[in-house]
Amino acid sequence: MTDQPDPRQFGYSQPDESEQRATRRAAPRAILRFVCDVRQGMAPWRRLSLNDLSPGGFRIARFGEVDPFQPVRIRIPGLQVLSANIAWQDNGAIGCAFITPLHDAVFDHLVRSANAQ
Repeated sequence: MTDQPDPRQFGYSQPDESEQRATRRAAPRAILRFVCDVRQGMAPWRRLSLNDLSPGGFRIARFGEVDPFQPVRIRIPGLQVLSANIAWQDNGAIGCAFITPLHDAVFDHLVRSANAQ
């Protein structure tokens, strides 16, 4: 076993939660309108508009009633079903974080596709 120096002695520390949120939001975000299928739990699929997208998540402006502790599944045309956790909700809108973030190339493709519509 080797002795490792304590990183704090060099001024390093873990970022606090607000810094982590700012880093997550620093990802590219596209304001767009994509019609997709969304469901939560065993509820039926519903066609809804995805209003913005980043590699880490998305926003839907009119989702309605939601269980904040249950993941959402989303089918975006041309992609496999994706799972996301609800990060926030406000007046029927939801913001979700993908459980597995989108690859940058997939994100770029979706933005180009949305802009071509």
